[in-house]
Amino acid sequence: MNNLAMELNSILDNTVTGRLLSRLGRRLYFPNGIIAQSAEAKISAHAANATIGMAFKDGKPLALSAVMENMNGFKPDEVVLYAPTAGIEQVRNIWKASIIEKNTSLENGNISLPAVVPGITAGISYTADLFLDEGQTIMVSDPCWDNYNLIFSERRGAELLSTPFFNSGPGLNMAAIGQAVRNMAKSGVVRMILNFPNNPSGYTPTKAEAEGLISLIREIAEDGADVLVICDDAYFGLYYENDIYRESLFGRLAGLHKRILAVKIDGPTKEEYVWGLRTAFLTFGSHGMDGCHHAALTKKLMGAIRSSVSCSNTSSQYLIMKTLADKRTEQEKTKYRELLEERYQAIKRFVRDMPNHPILTPLPFNSGYFMSFQCKGVNAELLRRELLSKHGIGTIALGEQFLRIAYSGVDLEKIPLMYRIIYKTAESLL
Repeated sequence: MNNLAMELNSILDNTVTGRLLSRLGRRLYFPNGIIAQSAEAKISAHAANATIGMAFKDGKPLALSAVMENMNGFKPDEVVLYAPTAGIEQVRNIWKASIIEKNTSLENGNISLPAVVPGITAGISYTADLFLDEGQTIMVSDPCWDNYNLIFSERRGAELLSTPFFNSGPGLNMAAIGQAVRNMAKSGVVRMILNFPNNPSGYTPTKAEAEGLISLIREIAEDGADVLVICDDAYFGLYYENDIYRESLFGRLAGLHKRILAVKIDGPTKEEYVWGLRTAFLTFGSHGMDGCHHAALTKKLMGAIRSSVSCSNTSSQYLIMKTLADKRTEQEKTKYRELLEERYQAIKRFVRDMPNHPILTPLPFNSGYFMSFQCKGVNAELLRRELLSKHGIGTIALGEQFLRIAYSGVDLEKIPLMYRIIYKTAESLL
């Protein structure tokens, strides 16, 4: 094992992080190579800097006119230069401040400086690299985003513990979640990913449910289990009911217990309506960790980034900073959220008028981009194909039981007709 990896491991070994690291996670380190030496030269090479593979003239990067003319308002440095491996420090600090502002439970702000990753998917994948080995188990919701299977199971060889997060009631199936977590805790280690607002259900816990989840996780940590909680906060902030818990669970979990490591993966993808910028943030928090531990773990993450994509897109990071600083942004975000809420309310009224349907039962939904039906007596994939081929309506089938509808992409005036067709088509297949 590389000496740099061993040095980082020695810093982390007395924490929950050290115990949770995968075999790959223990091997990862950030090399004192081109990137590290170039960073030193950027500070001290006043005569000439011959370290990094970028081209300059008179101290300015070479940039094509076709590029810069189409990046109005940007400087060449903000477009064509490589970003640091963990991201531009200014945007990292801005995002950390925004996390603390949105999550008042983070009273002392004892979390790592968020690292920039090329999208939330990449953040989840890097977390899996750091903390999951072949044959280990991670709890996911049933249903869940289908990419979890590729990331956790196919890439890392882990086992998915699919847990029925929803039952016939109005919210979370707390009994099933509690049973699954307590059973995992018997092994001494619990790994889980919590995705709220949930994809595909479009559900966020109520305040009471959130307190129940936090109490459950505290309980198993106090009983001696090490706990990894990954908070997939892709749709954070899109809430349409008053009783929803409006912080990320990360805010409470990050300082809850020394046996709990909380990982927050979020970003502007949905929060700022910039899906294609492929920029997100990965943040760590644990009651048993300090700045030295955060730095060591971030260097391991940087090793994962450096060995895969090297760094995230530079212009996207600067564009995010400009967007967050723009006075129009918050007003426009409020308008867009209200637009999505109007669609949510229209769907809510429609399904409320169709109680006890023999085929389609909506999963609880109160937030985000989606709602889903559980299909009884009709195969969801067959229903999906029928809707597409005969009516030109695109939906997503998740296995045989669940049909997901992304109402985020459907104009309000189209919703009533679309839902009437979905119900009638399902009935025709029975």
